[in-house]
Amino acid sequence: MDNGIGPTLREARNRRKVELSEVEAATKIRVRYLQAIENEEWDALPGGAYTRGFIRTYASYLGLDGDRLAEDYRRATQPSGGERVPKRVEPVPTGARRPRSRLKGRPAIVAVFALLVAVLIGIGLAGGDGGNEGSTGQAPASQSEGGEARKQTPAEPSPATAKTVALQLTATAEVWVCLLDAAEEPLVEGQILGEGESAGPFESKGYELALGNGSVEMTIDGEPARIEASSGPVGYEVGPGGDLTALEEGERPSCE
Repeated sequence: MDNGIGPTLREARNRRKVELSEVEAATKIRVRYLQAIENEEWDALPGGAYTRGFIRTYASYLGLDGDRLAEDYRRATQPSGGERVPKRVEPVPTGARRPRSRLKGRPAIVAVFALLVAVLIGIGLAGGDGGNEGSTGQAPASQSEGGEARKQTPAEPSPATAKTVALQLTATAEVWVCLLDAAEEPLVEGQILGEGESAGPFESKGYELALGNGSVEMTIDGEPARIEASSGPVGYEVGPGGDLTALEEGERPSCE
């Protein structure tokens, strides 16, 4: 990669007489990442879509073709076979993070409970037969103490299981965004949002979100959510109830 991405960016910055600290203030990319890009120390960067987003943002700030340089990086760092280097550990499905049922793994307790219920039902049916001699032989309906039959109604589905969560993002500065819905389908597929640009509102039972930095305002069901002020990558999971949980680097989606 002689006379490649790093030297091109450094020369453009020097021509404009801009310090790295000024670039950091304008792009929200940390100085250490900018230095790594200029020196082409790719192992010091987050990799994949994050690094391409940094290169695109930095190049655009200097008036260069950010898309071309980001594509140069992708081609230069992918394996010779043409497949991209895997940069993502698949996120744990949202359902797998929920606490397990307390009865799970306790078959003995479940069996005893089922037997007890069966005995009580048998006693109730026997008592009902004694008080209905001369009936047509049909099984008696379950009765209350007053003798009135109680209707067996199916349990109503929990509203939480059907509820969706509305989410909207607005960039306060240029930021790379990857947003997946509850089915892990991309809603914002590794795109750069410029300052003031919005994405959404979206409707889903949950989300996984990765950001190139913390320059985003997010609303969940119309309420503002707290996003970490960071010049580096951050990620979040939005649960079915709208709960916001920070994701570690290996859990964040990459949209690759």
